[in-house]
Amino acid sequence: MHWPADFGTRFTIFVDTEEEFDWRGPFSREARGTTAIAALPEAHRRLSEAGAAITYLVDHPVASEPRAQEILADLLDDGRTGIGTQLHPWVSPPHDEDVNTRNSFPGNLPRELEAAKLDILTDTIRSAFGRSPRIYRAGRYGIGPNTFTLLEARGYRIDSSMRARYSYAGQGGPDFSAVGNAAFRVGGLVELPLTTVYTGRLRRFAPGLYSALGHVPKGRGLFSRLGLLSRVALTPEDMPITDALEAVRVAVGEGTGLLNFSFHSPSVAPGFTPYVRDAADLREFYRWWDAVLALLAKLGVRSASEAELVEAIGQS
Repeated sequence: MHWPADFGTRFTIFVDTEEEFDWRGPFSREARGTTAIAALPEAHRRLSEAGAAITYLVDHPVASEPRAQEILADLLDDGRTGIGTQLHPWVSPPHDEDVNTRNSFPGNLPRELEAAKLDILTDTIRSAFGRSPRIYRAGRYGIGPNTFTLLEARGYRIDSSMRARYSYAGQGGPDFSAVGNAAFRVGGLVELPLTTVYTGRLRRFAPGLYSALGHVPKGRGLFSRLGLLSRVALTPEDMPITDALEAVRVAVGEGTGLLNFSFHSPSVAPGFTPYVRDAADLREFYRWWDAVLALLAKLGVRSASEAELVEAIGQS
């Protein structure tokens, strides 16, 4: 897909706005806590004051909890903040499937069940926030053969379920290792992959070299430490600041039209994700954003809101 000429180089921040759960444990229908949402207004303020428009991709435990609804509704009042959908099937009714790793990818579910979960979640978001969601992300990036037709029939305009240059095939999920960072059309939808950048002196040989290194014990880690080749996703979660800054420079230099950033909402409070375990990690989380947003501003990369994305797609 080609962005309109006046769109320029932009960036998005899509937040996986979700319940708290044990990242090391099995999937559980009972894990529906949303206490970390109380920390979102501070994170929102800091990112917004730096010029970022944020889109919250909300799952069922968040969309159906009154206090979480209230907090997010207040954030939407600024006119720049967007709301979208994230489907975690194990906590999204109807609960007609077994809870296991394969079924944690919603695209693996039977068409009728995937559709039913999508309908209930879409209606819950519409009822809670007074607007129809237009952006979708499958939980665990788990799109399947029916996902795009189901989304299009329900008025969605954008999918952001593909994590460029990653594969979940070993867990029964999709393989995006051949997907790049450019936006593209799938029927009546536009796919906005999460941006992943190869950096290092040998990046011109990726992705073939990166794939081959996966078969060498500690090969990827060694090449990364030597500055030869790294795979850097645009997220503050487990991605060092220096790597992220280099990835932004490379992406912009390569002509990437839209840089798609993401993080999980529980990371804005200590103790809910492995990425932000304590107050020190939270300070590092914000330091990461301060540095990245400053570089984006220096490079002239502007934020794109949900409304601006949808408008640009209609013009392209």
